Amino acid sequence: GPQKSDLAPDFLAALKAEPKALAFFTDLAQFYRKAYVRWIDATKKRPDERARRITETVKLLKAGVKERPK
Repeated sequence: GPQKSDLAPDFLAALKAEPKALAFFTDLAQFYRKAYVRWIDATKKRPDERARRITETVKLLKAGVKERPK
């Protein structure tokens, strides 16, 4: 699954800014990490949406949410 070295620079920077979110992401099972990364990467052609999803993901991870609500 995605490790810190596999993450896009913008997502990694957002996680590093919130150590609690980074620690939770690192401890997540591969399935959950992959799901978050896929959801963010689905917006590569829409930078504004990508930024919003990264912000939302960091907020969810900081709160200890394993899986993004659908």
